[in-house]
Amino acid sequence: MTVIALSAGAPNVFDGESPDRICRHPTRAELHAFLAPTPARGRALVYAGGGYLQLMHDKEGVEIAQWLNTLELDAYVLVHRLPGQNGQPFDIALRDGLLALDHLASLPPLPLLHVGLSSGGHLAGVMACQRECAGAVMAYAPINANHRDHKFPPGKPDFAPPEKQAFYDAWPIGIASEPHGLPRCPVFLAYALHDAIVPIAHALHLIAAAQQHRLDVEAHVFPQAEHGFALRGLGGTQQQWPALAARWMAEKLDGPNFA
Repeated sequence: MTVIALSAGAPNVFDGESPDRICRHPTRAELHAFLAPTPARGRALVYAGGGYLQLMHDKEGVEIAQWLNTLELDAYVLVHRLPGQNGQPFDIALRDGLLALDHLASLPPLPLLHVGLSSGGHLAGVMACQRECAGAVMAYAPINANHRDHKFPPGKPDFAPPEKQAFYDAWPIGIASEPHGLPRCPVFLAYALHDAIVPIAHALHLIAAAQQHRLDVEAHVFPQAEHGFALRGLGGTQQQWPALAARWMAEKLDGPNFA
């Protein structure tokens, strides 16, 4: 693993021990590069969740990157700064994501996938709206129903800090009537049917937009899954999601024998 600094600031410090490290106060934008042991068929930018209040670096970042390595993908985990923390602007995660894209664009060309879980899935959707890419994988992600005008359940209070709410309001992925609502690439969704933290309405909004606008969206909903299943909570039908996602990524990358 190699750490690549994308902005000024002190190196990031993580709370806890591996494999449960969390970044609660990111100080700079970083990429943590995990390269496949064989020549890569593609490249993935990985976004860990944490509600834009912290980053679940190992569970939803490092472990996802290492899994992607087994699929012959180079993987880069983005440690991004957090909206409203230490005076950061509402769109700091997007700004840091663009720094990551600029760095990856300096490397030999490979098809790019965005892969994000929970709030990292929202950021993956945001990044999928920026530049051409092969696709975006989003798991249990709050992609649209945190928007002030589209909340589920209705009447849900605004998020704190205000910058976090402002970012959700600016980027409701899957609400076609809103600016930035439609991703510019194929999308793979994995959701928990009874997730109280990220209701299934987020996926349903995007599915409805996909039907209306003929987008390429594949969605899987798992009745036994709880929020945050990642690669650890695979005790129910959600055990299928890594294989389903691997097959989908193989199709989008056109890599023979990729999965």
